Amino acid sequence: MNEYRNLKSLFVMGLAVMGMTLSACGGGEGPPKPPPPAPAEYADKHMPDGYWNNPEILAEGKAIYTGVQNIDVNCASCHGKNGKPVKAGARDFRRTEQMELYSDSVWFWRVNEGVKGTKMKPWKSKLSEDEIWKVIAFEATFGLKGKEYDVATKKWVAAGSTGSAPAATEAPAGDAAH
Repeated sequence: MNEYRNLKSLFVMGLAVMGMTLSACGGGEGPPKPPPPAPAEYADKHMPDGYWNNPEILAEGKAIYTGVQNIDVNCASCHGKNGKPVKAGARDFRRTEQMELYSDSVWFWRVNEGVKGTKMKPWKSKLSEDEIWKVIAFEATFGLKGKEYDVATKKWVAAGSTGSAPAATEAPAGDAAH
């Protein structure tokens, strides 16, 4: 009987250690997995210039995200007001290592078309393209604050450091092209 009690205690302790290990893994989403690339019709869609980290754009994005601007759209009802999901399966926008795997094109595609096999529905019938970009700019503040997506390098970088195309140069005076 004493041996049975020791075995039972060992089993219970093992379960407790396993439970603590699993709970320390960060919300059950598991290790970051890259999303599939955006389809061709979305590959060239990018955040409008000046939207990342723009206080006015972020305020508008927040109003949309929280349902203040449009009662039919309330991203916070699944993703939480601070990016921490309140419904099972919703993406946790605070997980920087996961969110850095999403290009702006992929993010736009997922919001616009929804995500097959999940409860994320398409929002293109309720939001304009511009409104979707504003929501994405706001959502990025949860795990990508102070960053913007650099299309040239295909990476998230510090705001203001994107490798945008150089401005066209003018020919020096008196050297006009004929």
